Amino acid sequence: MSSVLQLAKRFREVLLDGLWIANTNFKNQLSDITWEHAIIKVGSLNTIAMLTFHIDYYIAGLVHVFEGGDLEIKDKYSFDLAPIESQEQWENLLNKLWLDSEKFAELLEKMPDSKLNETFVDEKYGSYQRNIDGMIEHAYYHLGQISLIKKLLKEQYTE
Repeated sequence: MSSVLQLAKRFREVLLDGLWIANTNFKNQLSDITWEHAIIKVGSLNTIAMLTFHIDYYIAGLVHVFEGGDLEIKDKYSFDLAPIESQEQWENLLNKLWLDSEKFAELLEKMPDSKLNETFVDEKYGSYQRNIDGMIEHAYYHLGQISLIKKLLKEQYTE
């Protein structure tokens, strides 16, 4: 299997359908979250909705670059989620994450392996390989946070 196909598989595992590393994925963890629970703040932690927006913000930004666009994402905007006030708005955010994730994986699959060693936008960002690996690692990091927040919410609302 080519390197890009392996990376696309790893990306899908954390976002859409895998169980290998964490025995779960974003889609699995978020499938039973209501909008009311998604916006609950637990202590000083980000909400599940904010983390969902955050990870999609970066995925969508990389998709834009993969499609030939400029790198337009900025860290300072990565948590700028508009208020979620309904189940429909929450589901729209989730659907955007699923669509952007699948698009990311599809674009990655079409990328030649040789592209992985090329500079990603600017030398300061390293290679495509580094940024794709970083996206996967970033997703696992926030998947862990979401899993823990779900457990805390379950304890808080089932006692």
